Amino acid sequence: MVYLILKVIHIASATIFLGNIITGIFWKEHADRTRDARLIAHALEGIIGSDRRFTIPGVIGITIGGFGAAALGHLPMLRTGWILWGIVLFSVSGVAFMAQVAPLQRKMAKLMRDGAASGAPDWAAYGRLSRDWNLWGLIALIAPAIALVIMVLKPALPAF
Repeated sequence: MVYLILKVIHIASATIFLGNIITGIFWKEHADRTRDARLIAHALEGIIGSDRRFTIPGVIGITIGGFGAAALGHLPMLRTGWILWGIVLFSVSGVAFMAQVAPLQRKMAKLMRDGAASGAPDWAAYGRLSRDWNLWGLIALIAPAIALVIMVLKPALPAF
């Protein structure tokens, strides 16, 4: 029964994790279309807050649920290809998020807050940051999406 509970935690956390990333992309793009620095800053601050409330707890649930279920199921994580590559892809997402996406979100929010306050947003700088955010955000989304497919399909992949 504990194995199944851990598996549910893992799956529910993955759903929340990916859902929050996708929703964040939607709200940023929605705000960007307004070209209103105040609304863009507000949306970015909401995305940062939702990362704290959903993405980070999702990471914790994915990790505890996944490692726990694998251990209880007697699955050798580094010798089971679909688990190993799921971990690698999940880690790639985490590095992209922590090293690039999160800092870019904070920079963009500050830039738009300052631009709203001054009445003269620096749209060129925002555009550059936004393009970088789009690239790194895509990596942070695609890597765990592929991991999800691998976890469900369990293909024969190389392992150690």
